[in-house]
Amino acid sequence: MKKINLKVNGMVCNGCENRIENALMAIEGVKKVKATHQKGLVTITLKKEINKTLLEEAIENLGFEIIKEN
Repeated sequence: MKKINLKVNGMVCNGCENRIENALMAIEGVKKVKATHQKGLVTITLKKEINKTLLEEAIENLGFEIIKEN
């Protein structure tokens, strides 16, 4: 199974984590999501290949910012 780690800016509490986890779990092909506001990290485990942009847009639509890796 493939894992994707995203750095996310704007998470400040458990409620933020829950919003992100719920939004990503609604996407078909996502097996598990763990968001950690202390680290600003979202780890997504996939059942099948999913376009990373789709996952990033779901988080951005909630008002959070994806930190792009250089």
